[in-house]
Amino acid sequence: MTDNGRHNSPVRHGFPHLETVRASINALFRRLSHEGIRAYETPFSPADAAFEDTEDLHLGAHRVASAMVRALHLPDARVVVTFRPMAEAATVELAAGPEYFVEVNDRFRTHRRDLAAALAHEVTHVLLHRLDLCLPTTAANEILTDTAAAYLGVGWLLLDAYREDALTHQKLGYLTPEEFGYVLARRGSLLGEDLSTWFTSPQAYEAYVRGRARAARDLRRAPLAAAGRAERLRYAMDRRAGAVPGRGAAYRFEGRGADLRVTFPCPVCGQRLRLPVRGPVRARCGLCHTVLECDT
Repeated sequence: MTDNGRHNSPVRHGFPHLETVRASINALFRRLSHEGIRAYETPFSPADAAFEDTEDLHLGAHRVASAMVRALHLPDARVVVTFRPMAEAATVELAAGPEYFVEVNDRFRTHRRDLAAALAHEVTHVLLHRLDLCLPTTAANEILTDTAAAYLGVGWLLLDAYREDALTHQKLGYLTPEEFGYVLARRGSLLGEDLSTWFTSPQAYEAYVRGRARAARDLRRAPLAAAGRAERLRYAMDRRAGAVPGRGAAYRFEGRGADLRVTFPCPVCGQRLRLPVRGPVRARCGLCHTVLECDT
């Protein structure tokens, strides 16, 4: 896992990986199912992440790692944590198990408040390895890992590890702070929770608010009935012209006349939906079971 804090370099912001993030959420739903996703409704608690300076380093690391294993439903996995000088924040050796070896940057010997965040990414690697879930490239797999960590309830720690001021720049993971906020907001919308109440970093909360606003836009994209007036007008023009929508539009048209259909991603799981173009309609996503009010 990348470690921005060690080099004190500027933190990248915005949503450069958004399409891969969305693909990752869809991959999670496809692999785990709607019921499997909801099995992760209990997030990793701040109490389990807490690490006092007086606690024995190795015993404490084992305690946090064991709690992370339980949170990600890996009861038969054992994580052995060691510390050494390294460029990365942490790495994990993926093998058949049940024992996995995680090496953590030596700086976490003293920066213990972020040890749970470093372990969140690595133990999520173990989960995805067990699920045989991956994307085509190494870079995409790292995005998948951060996305899965956040969506399954442990990755809020990675966003909370983000701190930035005039003297310090620290961020763990491969997603931008705003992208972490986006994924957490997507999770919150599904499960009715707000993990931002656990943030200790003001910068993390600000990034979460920006990510939440971006996630809210997904719920207002045409042909969803909640789309704003400007987007509805653009959708109507594209529908009449039978044109390929412009850049940024999520929908596409297929067929002609009475057979005209519109396809678009479910705003919850990203599954592609295909509906007849006939005005107001209620659609149910077959993957996440969400009922959507649409105006096609």
